[in-house]
Amino acid sequence: MSRSPADTPWRPERIVIGRVGRPHGLDGSVHLDGHGGAVPVGPGTEVEVGGRRAVVVTRKGTAERPVVRLDLASDRAGAETLRGSEVTVSARALPPTEGDEYFHVDLIGCSVRAGDRELGTVCDVLAYPANDVLEVRAADDAEPVLVPFVEDVVTLVDVSRRVVGIREDFL
Repeated sequence: MSRSPADTPWRPERIVIGRVGRPHGLDGSVHLDGHGGAVPVGPGTEVEVGGRRAVVVTRKGTAERPVVRLDLASDRAGAETLRGSEVTVSARALPPTEGDEYFHVDLIGCSVRAGDRELGTVCDVLAYPANDVLEVRAADDAEPVLVPFVEDVVTLVDVSRRVVGIREDFL
């Protein structure tokens, strides 16, 4: 997650919160794969599934593995047709953050610098169990550099200026 100012012109209008996974039961419920929990998903939550507007009808499961029923599917066969579709919400649904938290969407597009040297731009943030990793791609499309998003490496994060600084001696 990320600490972001209220004015976030770099954010896309819609944020991916997961993908429709396998059906659960016979009533059209599905697993929501990849949901990190930053945006609460409960009955009445408006989402888009594969570009189609939908509303969450019911929610069960765990925080790590939610099971939702969307108004787009009323049975298992309907749920199966949604499988693999991205589930998005309005960027305005992102909650405020505190301290040194950063939403992945706010880090993507930031330039990465080691001192005066520009390494490239964050093109993805990979979530691993120990820590997140920034995937940084140079303008020349060389192989991306993977930078652990940890205090020992990252010295500066300024999403409003779109800059991430890392230790010069890291590379």
